[in-house]
Amino acid sequence: MQYNHAIMIATIINCITVLVGSLIGLIFHAKIKDNMKEVVFISSGLIALLIGITMAMETGSYIGVMLAVAIGGMLGEALNIEGGILKLGGFFERMTTRKRVIDPVPREDETHVEVQKNFSLGFLNASVLFCVGALAIVGSIQAGAEGNYELILIKSVMDGFMAIMFTAAYGIGVAFSAVTILVYQGGLTLLAKHIAPAIGAQGLTELSAIGGMLVVMIGLNLLGVKKIKTGNFLPALLLVPVVTWLMPLIDNLIYSFSF
Repeated sequence: MQYNHAIMIATIINCITVLVGSLIGLIFHAKIKDNMKEVVFISSGLIALLIGITMAMETGSYIGVMLAVAIGGMLGEALNIEGGILKLGGFFERMTTRKRVIDPVPREDETHVEVQKNFSLGFLNASVLFCVGALAIVGSIQAGAEGNYELILIKSVMDGFMAIMFTAAYGIGVAFSAVTILVYQGGLTLLAKHIAPAIGAQGLTELSAIGGMLVVMIGLNLLGVKKIKTGNFLPALLLVPVVTWLMPLIDNLIYSFSF
């Protein structure tokens, strides 16, 4: 039990940096005008694109990543995973706001609807960004299997700065991604000794590459290029073992057709 507490230290520090970054971003969020918020969205989107493309290009098989993303996206769409995540974000939002007085004349409060939407999207996008990257995956496994916290501590600093940007764009919903980090990253850390041998080094690389594709989707959403339901593509991460197994077969097939 004491060992479990020890290996969770880095993840707890990560959660704290996200909370601190979100607090700083919230201060700026309240003071930034609408035209300046657009600049923040564009800046965040460009950074997310850069991070995502860098991660995705580490793959050993673009075809394998494409299949995982396509099949995972169809599964997520069928299950409406993003809808469920947004509802969870809405639940957190209601927990942090006082009960509103019911208007005797029924009408749609567009301002409140927009606030709840931003809260949920901030929670969703930050959760994905902070949890699908190479640092989250490899760092958690190193922390759990080897007791090496270096990558998670580096990630903690980066996440803190990204939390400032995302909170300035979306609001306080970003802070609740700390819950996701604690559950997901903490879970990976505790299960590291079982996960690492199961998927191997190549599997870890492909897991990071597919995560990079999800981060690219976040970037496109922030830039307003295309509205993508990023949450619906999360099942792609579960298809990593299949992609890793298929890669040699795909390579051999391509090689045979080249002659």
